[in-house]
Amino acid sequence: MTAADKYFANPTALPSMPEVATQLLRSFQRDDVGLSELSAIIAKDQGLSVKLLRLANSARYSPSHRVASIQDAAMMIGLSSLRDLALAASFSSAFPQTAGFDRLRFWRQCLASAGHARMLAQACDVNPDTAYLAGLVARTGELLMVMQEPEAVAQAEAQAHLPDSLLDHERLVMHCTHLEVTAELARRWHFPQELVAGLEAAADPLAAVPFSKLGAVLRLASVMSEAGEMGLAPLSTLMEIQPELMHHMHLDMDMDWLAAHMQPYDVLTAGIDALVH
Repeated sequence: MTAADKYFANPTALPSMPEVATQLLRSFQRDDVGLSELSAIIAKDQGLSVKLLRLANSARYSPSHRVASIQDAAMMIGLSSLRDLALAASFSSAFPQTAGFDRLRFWRQCLASAGHARMLAQACDVNPDTAYLAGLVARTGELLMVMQEPEAVAQAEAQAHLPDSLLDHERLVMHCTHLEVTAELARRWHFPQELVAGLEAAADPLAAVPFSKLGAVLRLASVMSEAGEMGLAPLSTLMEIQPELMHHMHLDMDMDWLAAHMQPYDVLTAGIDALVH
């Protein structure tokens, strides 16, 4: 038994992997998926389709004419972005709303972590799509925690005043971290073992045996996301808080490349209202 097991004591209360999300995940393993097939998968879920059309017509994309179909949205947004956003919207709908929990802030950080993870992956010989997916779901264990212990989660969040400090406060308050809970949920949702191992390693990448580049990318992406949410400079925050991990990944030598390829926090999180509501 681990401290994280308590969040899985009642299997019937666990959220199920949305069917559309399952099909979207499978599409990552294929190189022949086109816009038409992806649009057809998304169109099966009316609620998801509404969210994506709302996003396509938002200020994020500022279309010259009203986008009325998923096919039109796919043509405008592009295959990769459409799949990424569809996954985010699908996962967000899998978890019930909890009073007092800031879902917008939570999913902003998830989207930012995913975007930063994809960028970091390109510099670290990690599959960018795997990194994006792992970054997107890395915090979802917190949603299971808040379903059962909302006061404890609120306490840990309130004490995490600095980037990369939430894990320590979760350990003190709940004796486990959201990454441990997410890894177990990902295992039960039959995610690839590489992704599950990366989530587990992200809690302490330098101590993980074997070392997981994906775990390191996830931890660094999380720091960048939290820094962005707090209005801090993500790259300088990385070097301040995780210098050893940055050096181990040789990223301290690639700061110019990272600065040139990093997207701003507001760009990574634009349109979040349309996806969550």
